Amino acid sequence: MGQVPLPSPMSESAPIFFDSHMHTPLCKHAEGHPALYMEHGVAQGLVGIIMTCHSPMPDGFSSRVRMAPEQFREYLALVSEAAEAAPEGFEVLLGMESDFFPGMEDWLRELHGRAEFHYILGSVHWHIGEYIDAFWHGDPFAFQKQYFEHLAESAESGLFDCLAHPDLVKNASPADWDFDRIRPYVKRALDRIAETGVAMEINTSGRNKSFPEMNPGPGMLALMAERGIPVVIGSDSHTPTRVGDGFHDALDWLEAAGYETVSVFRERQRRDLDIAAVRASVAPAEVSGAFGRD
Repeated sequence: MGQVPLPSPMSESAPIFFDSHMHTPLCKHAEGHPALYMEHGVAQGLVGIIMTCHSPMPDGFSSRVRMAPEQFREYLALVSEAAEAAPEGFEVLLGMESDFFPGMEDWLRELHGRAEFHYILGSVHWHIGEYIDAFWHGDPFAFQKQYFEHLAESAESGLFDCLAHPDLVKNASPADWDFDRIRPYVKRALDRIAETGVAMEINTSGRNKSFPEMNPGPGMLALMAERGIPVVIGSDSHTPTRVGDGFHDALDWLEAAGYETVSVFRERQRRDLDIAAVRASVAPAEVSGAFGRD
């Protein structure tokens, strides 16, 4: 995707950053109207939020964890209601988190053309029943390798602006996660992803999963930095109180990996922001962690 510079903020601490990953009750495992996510975004010193609820899929595919196809217009209405309720200067933008699954590309391509999206996240959700049925064969390491192959394919599909929680598979079997062992396969996937220009996410909700670490972990993040892959921060909030959670820690991780900028999307165009400016604009860490976790 192309890059468009953002205008300079009015002051060093003016809000300039978005939380770019959050959900609505339509996915059946989140709570709170988007307007509540908006209110917490304002409290966190953000300039906006991007709603990215789980995309509908055809023929009942993983229907228990996403909106139904007939609820798509309801999703658009919910996001619009939150945008209308937002205070002046705060934006609520339309996005979506869409599953990459081999054979579903045409469905997603048509779906993404139904509305004026600002941001499309691509996810390889290893834990949905259809993915496990198709790709789990009893070997955790083989499952990890397949996951990273699909991650690279998702970038190469041209369907997505950014890849969500890119090492999510480490939660499939935490005892079998050995980054040094999987590193060569991660490198190959990242080489392919870097060629596409697609961004990748650092997802702060990973700290609350079975392998309690942000996604990706520091080893993979450093490999992403070596390849110049842009990074977007998302809380993956399924409840309004997690908006902006862990963003200061994520910024620290990015700098430690070698990043100087962090990215946001608008109108499906990437903007890169100086990490120091973002840190100055976001609410202090002790505030951002005070609202609780999923």
